Amino acid sequence: MADTPNPDHILQIAAELDVTIAQVAATAQLLLEGATVPFIARYRKEVTGSLDEVAVTAIRDRMEALASLDARRKSILSGLKDRGLLTAELEKVLTAATTLTQLEDIYLPFRPKKRTRATIARELGLEPLSESLWSQDPTFDPVAAAEAFVGNSVTHETKTNTLETVEDALAGARDILAERISDDATARTKLRRIYEEDGIVSSKVLYGKEEEAAKFKDYFGWSESFAKAPSHRILAMRRGEKEGMLMMRVQLPDEELAFAELERLYVTGGITPAAQQVRLATQDSAKRLLFPAMETEMRLGSKKRADSDAIKVFADNIRELLLASPLGQKSVMAIDPGFRTGCKTVLLDQQGKLLHHDVIFPDRHEADSAEKVRGFIDFFKVEAIAIGNGTAGRETESFIKGLKLPPAIPVVLVNESGASIYSASEVAREEFPDHDITVRGAVSIGRRLMDPLAELVKLDPKSIGVGQYQHDV
Repeated sequence: MADTPNPDHILQIAAELDVTIAQVAATAQLLLEGATVPFIARYRKEVTGSLDEVAVTAIRDRMEALASLDARRKSILSGLKDRGLLTAELEKVLTAATTLTQLEDIYLPFRPKKRTRATIARELGLEPLSESLWSQDPTFDPVAAAEAFVGNSVTHETKTNTLETVEDALAGARDILAERISDDATARTKLRRIYEEDGIVSSKVLYGKEEEAAKFKDYFGWSESFAKAPSHRILAMRRGEKEGMLMMRVQLPDEELAFAELERLYVTGGITPAAQQVRLATQDSAKRLLFPAMETEMRLGSKKRADSDAIKVFADNIRELLLASPLGQKSVMAIDPGFRTGCKTVLLDQQGKLLHHDVIFPDRHEADSAEKVRGFIDFFKVEAIAIGNGTAGRETESFIKGLKLPPAIPVVLVNESGASIYSASEVAREEFPDHDITVRGAVSIGRRLMDPLAELVKLDPKSIGVGQYQHDV
């Protein structure tokens, strides 16, 4: 990134985000100097005109996107110039592109290609025939013209391609036209709009995976509007596909409508023989080249949007969790519920120090467990009870509330997501080297009630479990 903000970028970002040019310029300069978003939003309000972290993040993201666009544009222009393909008109069009998609669409016809069917057709000398077909002259006879190319051959490495029939020659010429249509930015723009507006996203279970893929059963035969599909369903389908359980597709409900749109663009000769060849080339281009390319593009775009939505959900949820009001310095009894191995119970003092631990079995030894709980409350002067909200959490809460404890002692269900990860961490082992992971997990639950922020910062944020497929993005 440059040492000073790009003036054109500043003007564009200010217009897009509806903030002043001065605010964007000041924020951009701070970002270029290495300042972070939290630092700018918290400590440089007087410089940015009191922009919050959302606005600063938006400016940063647009700066990075525009810088990437400029870098790609520079690379394309340089490559075209080196290959002798850069004209004044092409440079003007590339310079005017405002998105990476537009830029890549314009560049596509000039991009160095692998050896394609059209490449072979050109090597066989069929370019003139393709041009004659493209003109769609009503007096042009494709069959008669193609006869002149029969017998042409070309050898690449160990393989020889030969035009043995008139149809071979016409098919090769159509291959050239199909690639030409596929490379046309107009065709891509039109098809992209059709896919975005009318596309259908679907998923189905792979053959023989029905039992193994049971957790994805909702998506065994799912389909819905691509434009309206919520991010969590896109991410669920992608996860199923990644795990080898589902196949996800983005397709058009009626491909004939897309064919008709493309034919209106390229088939201008009515029902003449040449126009019929162009019609066949248009359909081949759509099926073989454009539809797969658009599906790939839609999938990538939906993944980016779903990732962005998932990150926002995660950020909002974790903010709420981290900033939850602390109970404060009170002695706490914390219970990590469990049926088979019992409920691990710990007693913490007002600073969160572990005083005692035990196991109770409310489902099997209710009277004994009740006596223990009452004894703990009296002996340790318990002021609040924290119960993990995992398996058996509700049952344990009902048991505790059924003891008719003093109303001054609140009983709180605490989000225990990530407690098991903390309990097995090096930090937990260092603090409680003589206790097993069940004790450490229960301590974490109690401390989350006392001071959520102080306890949760010990965890990798994605392990807190308040997001939407955060492990996938």
